Formats: sequence, C-alpha cells, structure tokens
Amino acid sequence: MQTINRQLLLKRRQQLRVSGINALKDNQFLLQNAELDLLDRLKIITRDFDIAVHIGGYNGSFVKLMRQTKRAKHCFGIEASAMAAPDIVAGDEILPLKDNSVNLVTSSLNMQFINDLPGLMAQIKRCLKPDGLLAANLIGGTSLHELRESFLIAETELTDGASPRVLPFIDVQQMGSLLQRAGFALPVVDMDSLTVRYDHMFDLIKDLRAMGATNCLFSEHKPRPLTRAVIARAAQIYQQRFSHEDGRITAQFDIINIIGWSPHKSQQKPLERGSAKNKLADFL
Repeated sequence: MQTINRQLLLKRRQQLRVSGINALKDNQFLLQNAELDLLDRLKIITRDFDIAVHIGGYNGSFVKLMRQTKRAKHCFGIEASAMAAPDIVAGDEILPLKDNSVNLVTSSLNMQFINDLPGLMAQIKRCLKPDGLLAANLIGGTSLHELRESFLIAETELTDGASPRVLPFIDVQQMGSLLQRAGFALPVVDMDSLTVRYDHMFDLIKDLRAMGATNCLFSEHKPRPLTRAVIARAAQIYQQRFSHEDGRITAQFDIINIIGWSPHKSQQKPLERGSAKNKLADFL
C-alpha cells in the first residue's frame, strides 16, 4: 500500500538542497536533536563496529558525526539524491546491500516516510551480520496532532469534507511488534516527546517545509486544494485551542527510538517458562 508520494518527497528535498545547507540550519533543529540523541545512544554501547550504513541521510550530517567520533571503522550513507553527495545513491525503500554484509544500520527521522516499513525492517535484518545492530529514530506517536485537528475542523466547517493533511504515524507498540516480526533480538523501543513553541501556525509550517516534511501523502485522485479561507480558519482554530497565556502556540513531536540486534548465540535469552526458582507471591 502506497501512503507516501516518494517522488514528491524527493523533489522537495532536492529543492531544499538547492537553497544551500546554511539556509536550513535554523529550521532543522529537530533533525539535529534526533541525530545527537542517536549518537549518544550508540556511545553507550560498548561494541566496535566494522561497517556501518546510514539510511536516508538528508544532508550527510550523521555520517560526518559517525566518522568524527569513530563509532565505526567504515561508515557509508545511502541517499536517493546525488545532491546530498552520499556514498551510495539509491532509494531507501529497497536497500542495495548484500545479506550479512554490515555490522550497524542507523537512520534518523527518515523511516516515517517509508511506505513498507515491515519490508524495510526485514531487509535491514537480512543485511546485518550476526550480532549486528539496528539503531534508529523516527517521528511517531501523536506528533503534530494540533495541526491535524486544526485543519480537519477548518475543512469540515468550510467545505463538504476533509482531506488528510498530516502523515499517519506509527506508535511505540506497533514499532515493537514490527521489530519482533522481522526477527530482531533484544528489541528496545521508547519515545521522547518534544514540545516546540511558535508565534503562530505559519512558523510551524515554515519549519516543516524546511525539513521537507510538508504534506506528501499519496492520492490516486487529485487532492482537495487548500484555500486561503481554510488555511486562515485552521490558523485561528490552532490559536484558540493550542495557545498559552502569552499567545504562543505549541506543536508536539514524538520521537520513537528503536534498538534491535541480529540474533547471535552469545546474546542473552529469556528463561524458559516455568523455570523460576521463586514464586512471585513470596515477594508480594
């Protein structure tokens, strides 16, 4: 099932790169925070990685961080656009990697744009060597629920229906299930919430545009156009429902963090059912 219009997404990212990386620094705070957090999580892992691959690198910033901190002997970036100067120019939905070929796969704020996330998890699992690691984060949970609700109400009020304007996001439980289904061992999934304050809705949309994250939903039919009246009403609803005493609005971003290992005989395994030596009732 195609949810994301990948051609439109790639076109928008290419347009951003034409403007130059310096023009995007102030607006890509979310990506910068996510990449630094991912790097901190990797630093905790006392393991040497030989070959690492980063999927969907935006501007190559995370690969540079990996090389600076020497978290892997060899680190390569996969990006669909050559304008980002990646090591490998290829789509991030079908990975150009051999089975059992890498020790570490990372991704930051890119997997929410994948149409077949279960399929991607299976591909990553296959390309990892035994005891290899997947470490990634993506936007999920109830992110941008304020924007979604504001446009939904505005369109319903002013037109004869409403079109989806915000991506559907995966939640923590679903992400954990995907890791297990793909065969990852010792899966860990958690979520951090970041609340960002803006003067008005249009500043939020400006940041989303700078991240290449404005509406790129796939539709078999021509999407319902957004009129000025709907946009103005959505901004008004946003201000009414999600503003504070100082008049500024908030936008919530939920970042789902995932860790999963390719199975290996050296890894810890859960005890067999019924093998406990003590009863839980003895401690309650």
